[in-house]
Amino acid sequence: MTPPDKNLVEEHQQLVEEVLQAYPEKARKKRTKHLNVHEEGKSDCGVKSNIKSLPGVMTARGCAYAGSKGVVWGPVKDMIHISHGPVGCGYWSWSGRRNYYVGVTGVDSFGTMHFTSDFQERDIVFGGDKKLVKIINEIEELFPLNNGVSIQSECPIGLIGDDIEAVAKKTSKEIGKPVIPLRCEGFRGVSQSLGHHIANDAIRDWVFPKYDEAKKNNSLDFEPGPYDVALIGDYNIGGDAWSSRMLLEEIGLRVVAQWSGDSAIL
Repeated sequence: MTPPDKNLVEEHQQLVEEVLQAYPEKARKKRTKHLNVHEEGKSDCGVKSNIKSLPGVMTARGCAYAGSKGVVWGPVKDMIHISHGPVGCGYWSWSGRRNYYVGVTGVDSFGTMHFTSDFQERDIVFGGDKKLVKIINEIEELFPLNNGVSIQSECPIGLIGDDIEAVAKKTSKEIGKPVIPLRCEGFRGVSQSLGHHIANDAIRDWVFPKYDEAKKNNSLDFEPGPYDVALIGDYNIGGDAWSSRMLLEEIGLRVVAQWSGDSAIL
C-alpha cells in the first residue's frame, strides 16, 4: 500500500480551512464537524453525520424542504407548488429529479415551472402571509387550469412563524381548490426523509378528508373494482413508475392511483 502523501494531506487540510473561513464563527464551529481530509489507512474518517441542518446552510441531503418539494409533492403534475421563502432554494423548484410525466406545461402540468414567493428582507421582518395570499390569487388568475396549490415552506417560514395553515384555508375557499400547507422547513430534520413524512402526513390531513366528504355526499365519480391497487412511493424518476404500472396491469390488476410520480390531485 502506498503511504499517503503528507504534502497532499496538508494541502487538503488547508483547503478545508479556507472553506470554513467563509462561515460566521458559531456556524464554523458546527460545520467543522462535517469536513475532514481522508487519510489512507485510517478507518475513521472523522466526519460527523445525522446532525440537524442549520437554517440558511445549503445541505441538500439534510433538507426537509427538499424531501417534500423535490421528492414527494414535486411530481404531482396538475398542481402548482410554491417555494415559500427566498429564491435561493429554487434549486429544488425546477424539475431536476427526472420525475417524468405526460402533459402540457401550463395547461395540465406545471412540473417544469418555478413558483416562489421570493422573500426579501422586509418579508422576514413583517411576515409573508399577505404576500402568499396575493401570490395564490395571482396564480389562479394566470393559470386557471391548475387543480390546486401546495405551499412548500423554506427555512425562514419556520423561524418567523408565518401562519401558512390559515392562508391555506382562506385561499382554498376563495379559489375553490385544495391549498396544501407544508411545514417542511429545511432545518427541521437530519435528512430529507422528514420532508417525506411531512409531505405524506399532509395527504392524510388535507386531502383524504375531502375524499371522505365527497364519498359521504355520493359525489365521487369512481366505481371500485375487485382488483384495484394504488401504487405508492414511486416518484417516476426516469419513468420507473410507468414500467411498474404496465407490469401490474399485465397481470390483471387495475392501477387506480399512483403517488406521486406522474400523478394528479384530481
